[in-house]
Amino acid sequence: MKKLAIAGVASLGLLLAACNHTPGARITSGALVGGAAGAGIGQAIGGNTESTVAGAAIGAGTGAAIAAANEPRYCTTYDRYGQRYDYRC
Repeated sequence: MKKLAIAGVASLGLLLAACNHTPGARITSGALVGGAAGAGIGQAIGGNTESTVAGAAIGAGTGAAIAAANEPRYCTTYDRYGQRYDYRC
């Protein structure tokens, strides 16, 4: 039953990872996917609640950090009329 719940959470995280329409959404989905993967690894290695929770926490932190490092950056420039332009840099 636990493996089915872990697989469900991992699948949900992967589905949410495809929905990156707002700024910062990549960090949220990275934390979800990392947390689900960490929980699965913690459960497989330790087999108890403490290792599952620790794996989920470590995975969520790592996933959020990796996603934040890969977040697209936006730069702003202005033309000679003062019109603002945002673009990926």
